Amino acid sequence: MLHIEKMTFNPFQENTYLLYDENGTCVVIDPGNQNPVEDQELLNRIADLKLQPVMIFNTHAHLDHIFGNQTLVDTFHIPVALHEKEFEMYQATPQVAQMYGMPPFETPEPEIKIDVSQPLKVGTEELRILFTPGHSPGEVSLYHEASGQLIAGDVLFRESIGRTDLPGGDYDTLIRSIKEQLLVLPEETKVYSGHGPDTTIGHEKRNNPFLQ
Repeated sequence: MLHIEKMTFNPFQENTYLLYDENGTCVVIDPGNQNPVEDQELLNRIADLKLQPVMIFNTHAHLDHIFGNQTLVDTFHIPVALHEKEFEMYQATPQVAQMYGMPPFETPEPEIKIDVSQPLKVGTEELRILFTPGHSPGEVSLYHEASGQLIAGDVLFRESIGRTDLPGGDYDTLIRSIKEQLLVLPEETKVYSGHGPDTTIGHEKRNNPFLQ
């Protein structure tokens, strides 16, 4: 069984997810912990759940989704996985942080290039990797068919969608990604977004004003 634990961090109120199987093998999705207090909160939760992190998986490289990469690499000595179309944005993090009036922060080099033709393995569980660009050039989503759960990053939100006015964003591409990759999933699929509350595919089909 796949378990999903959500924590919310940083001024952007970004959702960080712990994905883990029955044995405690864990992949951390988009660690947004930005300061020592948030770092400790995340590390305490990992310890409380008796998890063994094996990878950091970034759905995309916007700074609010990668703040915590270095802390986890330093603590657990695990690799960062990122789609290669996000590498340029990832390397530009110091400039982006400055643009938001934030101090630069360390970002460990991605060691794994995400291959959308291969599943993400979380111990005994497998998730299909969906290529869902538009909010950013190489964003991916994760679908666990067995439990009907989707990690959507900043692609799809409850009754909204990811913004497309940032560098590398494109509205038409995002809408195509959502319609071709996400809305084809069963309506009862639970959607975990990068910001805000959970939703379902069916709810978004009926209520999302961007998808009517």
